[in-house]
Amino acid sequence: MDKSAMVNALVEYYANGNKARFANILGVSAQTISAWITRKTFDAELIYTKCSDISANWLLSGSGRMLRSDTDTPIATAELTAVGGIPLIPIEAMAGVLSGNSAQVMEQECEHYNIPMFKGAEFLIRISGDSMQPKYYSGDIVACKRLPLDTFFQWNRVYVVDSEQGVIIKRVRRGSDDRHIVFVSDNTAYEPFELPLDKIYSIALVVGVVRAE
Repeated sequence: MDKSAMVNALVEYYANGNKARFANILGVSAQTISAWITRKTFDAELIYTKCSDISANWLLSGSGRMLRSDTDTPIATAELTAVGGIPLIPIEAMAGVLSGNSAQVMEQECEHYNIPMFKGAEFLIRISGDSMQPKYYSGDIVACKRLPLDTFFQWNRVYVVDSEQGVIIKRVRRGSDDRHIVFVSDNTAYEPFELPLDKIYSIALVVGVVRAE
């Protein structure tokens, strides 16, 4: 079942087909519900929190029963917060994570998420701001994989970069010479800018996104 059909099923079950009523249950706007249906996405964590009898497996995979049975494992100890899952890193600890200094991260009480589709991802971060819209929206969670500084950049891919500008999430393109990289926002209101490679301290490739509306 695709996510659009899943949202429609939730609206039908919890609100008799009334999107506005279901939006009230979740504490979001009716426009958010419509956007989920159009974009075929939804906030699984929010739905699980507000809909107490929903199945974690169904939310994550779209398969099986929509409603949880007594034998189902609660999502809090399984799919979404399993120990050993991918840590959701606070932005203030991001520089330490990118550099491989885990001590700074260990001081934080990070939530962990087990997301099978993001195998190989080392950490998650939450997007803040609108510079990468419409690719990524504020509140989205992106999965990232650390790369060595001497990596070959995949032009036009999105990276998380610790630089003299701080930690930024941008699309990368070839610079004016081999010693520079151009960083580009998907939101055209933000101008591209160039940084020298020696002002880039650590990098990670964005490998996936969990959309939050």
